[in-house]
Amino acid sequence: MIAQLMIALLGVTAVFLSQADDVKFQKWAGIFGLLGQPFWFYAAYTTQQWGIFFLCFLYSFAWAKGVYRFWIKK
Repeated sequence: MIAQLMIALLGVTAVFLSQADDVKFQKWAGIFGLLGQPFWFYAAYTTQQWGIFFLCFLYSFAWAKGVYRFWIKK
C-alpha cells in the first residue's frame, strides 16, 4: 500500500514537473522520478512482474539523465 501511494505521488509529481514551462521546476522532475524508483523496483519484485522490473532500470536511467543534465553538467 505504501509503495503504491509513493509511486503515485512521486511519479505524478515528476511527470507534471517535467512538463512545466519554467526550467526551475523542470529540473526537479528527475529528482522526484528517481525518488520513486525504489518503490517501483519493490512493487515489481514482490509481485514478480519481471517485465516491469526490467523497465525500472530504463526509467531510472532516464530520470538519472535528467538529474545529470540539470544538477551535475555545467
